[in-house]
Amino acid sequence: MGRGRVEELGLDLRDERGWIEVERRNRGWAVWFRLERGRLGQDGVQEVLGEEKLMSILKERELKIYWGTATTGKPHVAYFVPMSKIADFLKAGCEVTILFADLHAYLDNMKAPWELLELRTRYYEQVIKAMLESIGVPLEKLRFVRGTDYQLSKEYTLDVYRLSSVVTQHDAKKAGAEVVKQVEHPLLSGLLYPGLQALDEEYLKVDAQFGGVDQRKIFTFAEKYLPSLGYAKRVHLMNPMVPGLTGSKMSSSEEDSKIDLLDRKEDVKKKLKKAFCEPGNVENNGVLSFIKHVLFPLKSEFVVLREEKWGGNKTYTAYEALEKDFAEQVVHPGDLKNSVEVALNKLLDPIREKFNCPELKKLSSAAYPTPSKAKPGEKGTKNSEPEDVIPSRLDIRVGKVISVEKHPDADSLYVEKIDVGEAEPRTVVSGLVHFVPKEQLQDRLVVLLCNLKPQKMRGVESQGMVLCASSVGEPRQVEPLDPPAGCCAGERVYVEGYEGGEPDEELKPKKKVFEKLQADFCISEDCVAQWKQRNFLTKLGAVSCKSLRGGSIS
Repeated sequence: MGRGRVEELGLDLRDERGWIEVERRNRGWAVWFRLERGRLGQDGVQEVLGEEKLMSILKERELKIYWGTATTGKPHVAYFVPMSKIADFLKAGCEVTILFADLHAYLDNMKAPWELLELRTRYYEQVIKAMLESIGVPLEKLRFVRGTDYQLSKEYTLDVYRLSSVVTQHDAKKAGAEVVKQVEHPLLSGLLYPGLQALDEEYLKVDAQFGGVDQRKIFTFAEKYLPSLGYAKRVHLMNPMVPGLTGSKMSSSEEDSKIDLLDRKEDVKKKLKKAFCEPGNVENNGVLSFIKHVLFPLKSEFVVLREEKWGGNKTYTAYEALEKDFAEQVVHPGDLKNSVEVALNKLLDPIREKFNCPELKKLSSAAYPTPSKAKPGEKGTKNSEPEDVIPSRLDIRVGKVISVEKHPDADSLYVEKIDVGEAEPRTVVSGLVHFVPKEQLQDRLVVLLCNLKPQKMRGVESQGMVLCASSVGEPRQVEPLDPPAGCCAGERVYVEGYEGGEPDEELKPKKKVFEKLQADFCISEDCVAQWKQRNFLTKLGAVSCKSLRGGSIS
C-alpha cells in the first residue's frame, strides 16, 4: 500500500516496519494492523482480499473476524501460525471467533467418522485452547463455536439448498481442490464443503474470515456466491502455509512431515533429525521454513545454540540474516536443528503438561483410537493402512544358539540351530560370517523373528531371522541384539505399549508388515533397541546391543 493510498484513507504510517495505525476520530484508542506488502509473509498475513472494505470497517469500529478448523487429524505445530496471528488480532481490538468445524470434518471424505465427531471436537477445543494459553492469549476475549451449534438449523439448511441451486459442480469442485481430500470417485459431501464454509461467514455475523492461503479458492467462491443469496461479501485474510519437515506441506495425514503438539521430546528429536536440511540449501528446507513461519512470528528472534569452538550462541532478530548465514554455511544444519528442538519444546511443554492428566489422556485415546480399538463405522482408507501395522503382529522371541556352522555353499553365511522354546530347534541362516566370529555366537542368547515365511537361502531353509544392530556409516559393523541377562529361550520380546495382541501366524511377504515396521527400528543413544522411541522389552528388561548407538536394526 503506497503512502498516497494511506493518506487517502485517513491512516498514518508510523514506522519503517510497516505497521499501520487506524485512529478513530471519536475515540481515544488505535487499532494496529500489519499490511506492508514486503513483510506480509513474515508477519503472518500473506494476502488480503477486500483491503478497501477492511480499512473502511476499521475506521468505524472493531473488526469481527473468524478462524475455523475442521476437527480431523491431530493438530500439529504449524497451527501456531494462525494462533500467533489470532493473538495479533486480539491486540488490535478485533472481535475473534474460533469455529470448530465438526460437520466439515465429516463432509471431507469422512476424515472424522460420525461416531468420533463429538470426541474429536472436544479434543480440538482442549488442544487449541492449550496452544493459545502457551503463547499468552487471553481465552476470555475469544468466542468459541461448534459448527453443529447452528449448521443443523432450519434456516442454515434452507440456505444450503438455496446455494446448491445456483452453484455449478465445476465451481464447487474447483473451490475445494486445495482443501477437500481429492479421490478418484469424489463424494457429493466434498462438493457441499465450500458452500457451507461460505455460509459460515453470514451465520457467524463476521466481517472477515482468516485462514491459510490454501483456502483462497474457497474464499473467492464465497465472494462470488454469497451476494447471490443477498448476503454481503466478506474480507479474507490468509496466512502462509508452513512446509513440512520433508519439504512438502505440513499435513496431519503425513506423519514424517509434521510434529504433533503432544509428541514427546524424543519424538521431536527424531523427526528433526530426519528433516530435510541440506547445508547451504534454503529451498524447500523444512527446518528453516518452520523458523520463519512459526518461531520468528512468536518470539521476534531466534537463537542458534552452538559450542564456543564453533562461534558460540548467536541471536538473530531478522529471519533474512539467519537465512543468509545458512546459505553461506555459517550456520550448520546440526546446530539449526538442535536450536529448533530447544525452542519448540519450550512451546510444547505447557501443552504436554495440560494433557498429562487422566481425563485428557482418556479423551485423546478415545478421539484417536488405535485401529484395533476403532469404533464401528470408521472406514479405513488406503492412507490409513500403515496404522494397522503394529509391533504386536511380530512374533519375536529370545533364542539360544545351540550350534553354528558355515553354510556349505556360501562363504558369508552361517547355518545355526536356535532353541526358541519349541519341541525342536529352528534352522536359521544368517549373513554374520564377516561380522561375528563363530565362537561368539555359540551358546549365546539372541533375538529371533519367528513368523517370517520360511525361505531357502542357497539350498538351506531358514526358519527365522536373527535381529542385529547395524552401524549407519562405513565400515559397516553388525552386532546381534542382546536380551537381558537371565532370559530363557522362547520368552516373548515385545515393544513397549504393545504387550497385548497375538502375532500373525505367518507374515505374508506381499503385505510387507515387517519391512514397514523395520523402517522405524533404531538403536537409541543408550544402545537400547527401539521402535518409534518405544523400547524392545522382555519381562526382565530392555533389549540392547553392545556399542552401535544410533544404528539401525535388521
